[in-house]
Amino acid sequence: MNRARKEILGRLKRIVIKIGSGVISTAEGLDEVMLSRLAEDICDLREQGIEVILVSSGAVAAGRSSLGIGGRPQTIPQKQAAAAIGQPRIMRAYKEVFTRRNRVAAQVLLTRDDLSNRRRYLNAHNTLDTLIEYGVTPIVNENDTVVVEEIRFGDNDNLSALVASLMAADLLLILSDVDGFYSGDPGCDKNAQLLPLIERMTPEIEAMAGTSRGSLGTGGMQTKVQAAQKAGLAGVPTLIVNGRVAGILTQVVEGGDVGSLFLASSSKLNARKRWIALSMQPNGRILLDEGAVRAVAEAGKSLLPTGIVSVDGEFGRGDAVHICDRNAVPFAIGVANYTCSELEQIKGHRCAEIEQILGYQYRDEAVYRDNLVLIRDAAEELEA
Repeated sequence: MNRARKEILGRLKRIVIKIGSGVISTAEGLDEVMLSRLAEDICDLREQGIEVILVSSGAVAAGRSSLGIGGRPQTIPQKQAAAAIGQPRIMRAYKEVFTRRNRVAAQVLLTRDDLSNRRRYLNAHNTLDTLIEYGVTPIVNENDTVVVEEIRFGDNDNLSALVASLMAADLLLILSDVDGFYSGDPGCDKNAQLLPLIERMTPEIEAMAGTSRGSLGTGGMQTKVQAAQKAGLAGVPTLIVNGRVAGILTQVVEGGDVGSLFLASSSKLNARKRWIALSMQPNGRILLDEGAVRAVAEAGKSLLPTGIVSVDGEFGRGDAVHICDRNAVPFAIGVANYTCSELEQIKGHRCAEIEQILGYQYRDEAVYRDNLVLIRDAAEELEA
């Protein structure tokens, strides 16, 4: 066994397990036999003292047949309606197994907005942490019944990565309907090889992921690679395995040579910068002159109003913004100390002039260094 794999799998105390729609769903709907088998295996892990946070897909697939929808719903209202029907079915199926094993499961529904707001982010952490403390297994899903396009995670792969980051998990375990990450699409490339270890993310690895999608879920290997990137920034390795293989969870915790392991980034962001990089959704842009770009990107300084050339978008104090050069190319994400209209008034001015211009002053910095993450420090995977 690879040494890195042995070290990672040999010290598991807390795992985020993501179960894909392709694992627990069929063309007819929810595969309750498969779901029950995995729930039994999760209970086994709990009895071994391993903490589990479950991110389960399948709600839309479980509910769409009741609406007469074949395949994946095409609109958000259809998805919301199917999820409203399917989510209770999913939870009932899990709870039946957990109750039989004298275990308790709890439903936690999240939207990106819940994690982009610092207070709600901390509240989500505290809730999940308390559930685990009391021996309860949280079952997390995107709140599909109320989510809108602007605040959706887009898929449960990325949601599971954010939860793994939020809860400082030892491993993100993604259960898919394929054996792992291949050098090509094994469905149409007979020479595609399973890659058991991915030490670092490269453009070649991203290209291999492709853009394939299944008929039951919203993800593909591309979203799983994105999830591995996000989790890796938080110091969490990711293992992709075939969830339909009997006893796969036992094989993982026993160190079996299964699936594809993505190692975590060697430079681990602290908790606050991890939140900024992964959970916050930038609402606008601040364009800087060359001197300010150098000060922020190279010298590690805070962003002062004097270096701001222009402000774009609508954002409030405490919102995330892209910090860009004069050509609007983003190189950082930060939390604004002033609203867009306030920055429009004080851009290009010295700190000593802020109070005179606005009539008040929160602080000297437009964006404080501790509330700023360079995109290159976030493994260059945050998209503009």
